[in-house]
Amino acid sequence: MDYRTLGVSGCAVSGLCLGTMTFGSETDEPGAHRQLDRFVEAGGTFVDTADVYSGGMSEEIIGRWFASRPAEVTEQVVLATKGRFGLDDSPNGAGLSARHLVRALDASLRRLGLESVDLYQLHAFDPLTPLEETLRMLDGFVRAGKIRYYGLSNFIGWQLTKAVHLARALNVAGPVTLQLQYSLLVREIEWEIVPAAVDAGLGLLPWSPLGGGWLSGKYKRDERPSEATRLGEDPNRGMEAYDRRGTPRAWEVIDAVQKVARERNVSMAEVALAWVASRPAVTSTILGARTVDQLETNLHAADLRLTTEEVAVIEAASDPRPPDYPYGEMGVEQRDRRLTGSP
Repeated sequence: MDYRTLGVSGCAVSGLCLGTMTFGSETDEPGAHRQLDRFVEAGGTFVDTADVYSGGMSEEIIGRWFASRPAEVTEQVVLATKGRFGLDDSPNGAGLSARHLVRALDASLRRLGLESVDLYQLHAFDPLTPLEETLRMLDGFVRAGKIRYYGLSNFIGWQLTKAVHLARALNVAGPVTLQLQYSLLVREIEWEIVPAAVDAGLGLLPWSPLGGGWLSGKYKRDERPSEATRLGEDPNRGMEAYDRRGTPRAWEVIDAVQKVARERNVSMAEVALAWVASRPAVTSTILGARTVDQLETNLHAADLRLTTEEVAVIEAASDPRPPDYPYGEMGVEQRDRRLTGSP
């Protein structure tokens, strides 16, 4: 396991992060605690959750794990949670207003049984709340010792850039991370969002690095999933829905990942995770396992380094192929500038 800092902060975390969205829904409490134990045993130090995961149960399960383990174990963990989406449908039950964030963070701390969290993330942009209000509230959380750092999640390029520069203008604490969907199946973020994050010094925390399970090899071309998998249980599930994601390009990517995996004698998941972990500005890649066995397979990616030739194979297949200017070949050429000749 390697370790990297959270963006421009001095806080170090493991290169793999344990995502806990399944805790309390697809993974029961004993299974969740086994995952946490195994992750820490393997050198993992970064755990990510959110107030809305399983209606708050994920935070409660993590809180009971913290309470039942010795301090020398739990003190290693850098814990991240999120707020923005509410657990009720009241008018102020969601969003990034000062009113909602105070209540959301306090509720998260109660469920976790902690006085503070290391990283508090805005789960998504809020078009109704002035960003200045949100940033001043987050700065207050830092000053009060309720959070140590904060980050953004699911913000697009202009939104994260505005947040970074507004924080500087207000002379308040700025974000250190950006959590976003990133995988060999979702590379369009490289056109605008990743460069904006790199320019701002934000560490990337990719979620769904296996494309909702597609890059693990569990789904077959022209064979609708029916087994005990997420899409077998619900083929229309969210972003990874079978009909939505099962495009010709997706199968090209899967074939390329499978080719590299066979030649290296490793799992497809290891190849896909190793690629994401090697991308510029990636701080920690979020693993979303339902079982300890799945987690065990994913942990092997920490030791895998892809060769230049292997990267070329899977990147050729996964290139999102922008159709035209400004992201296509002409746009790249126009923005390019190289110095030639001798000084």
